[in-house]
Amino acid sequence: MERIQSAIQKAREARRVSASDEIAPKPAGATVEALQPENPAVPLVDKLWADLPEYDLKPSQLKRARISGYEASADSASFDVLRTRMMHQMASNNWRRVAITSPGSACGKTTLSLNLAFSIARQRNIRSMLVDLDLRRPSAHKLLGTSKCNFANALEGQSQPEDHMVCYDRKLAFALNSDSVANSAELLQDKDVAHVIDRIEERYQPDIMIFDTSPMLACDDTYAFLDQIDCVLLVAAAEDTSADELEKCKDEIAGRCNLLGVVLNKCRYLEKLDKYGY
Repeated sequence: MERIQSAIQKAREARRVSASDEIAPKPAGATVEALQPENPAVPLVDKLWADLPEYDLKPSQLKRARISGYEASADSASFDVLRTRMMHQMASNNWRRVAITSPGSACGKTTLSLNLAFSIARQRNIRSMLVDLDLRRPSAHKLLGTSKCNFANALEGQSQPEDHMVCYDRKLAFALNSDSVANSAELLQDKDVAHVIDRIEERYQPDIMIFDTSPMLACDDTYAFLDQIDCVLLVAAAEDTSADELEKCKDEIAGRCNLLGVVLNKCRYLEKLDKYGY
């Protein structure tokens, strides 16, 4: 597994070197000084985050979508625990990219991804990105209540990533899709997509990148993207996901990437437990 991770890291670094000139193309005749922020005291990366369109938090919309991670509460406590454990394990292994997937559909992976992203955003001095790569059935934009956007166009090189991103509190960016994508697996395997993701990471320098990906056993999209990430968080639905399905997913992940853990979702027994708080 260490050899696999080392090979992935070397390939990623090679792509960054080859694409370094594409991160911020210089206009003809531009000088280095002209490309700096107007206020030299403001780091360029801070300005880039500040320039992203602001996401207007809609508490009523989010609550209907079962998203509570944007505020500390009894409802968000379980996501906060998962956030802290995930961040600790990722930091210990120097991982920055995590894919959140599930064996099948309707396991709640997108809801979990958004709750985790908002929970991370409550941490001081931590920048994170959530990228919707469930290109066959994108749903994050619906849960967030955002306008039409197609980050897949940026992956195909047809537009800039910033055209399809919104930012909350200047430290949580969402790259979203409102339309499904044909031939999504082929797109995710394209080396140019890897370059786009690398350039975004180098440009915005997020501490954590969360990728909401397609169910593993429903299509080959997530499997096609495994080489571009550091670890995978697998979401299972209680009374729906079988042990055989979990084992199959774990075997596929183990051959290509690192399994961060398995989350049991939709567990009615746990919902009946008394919630502990201060």
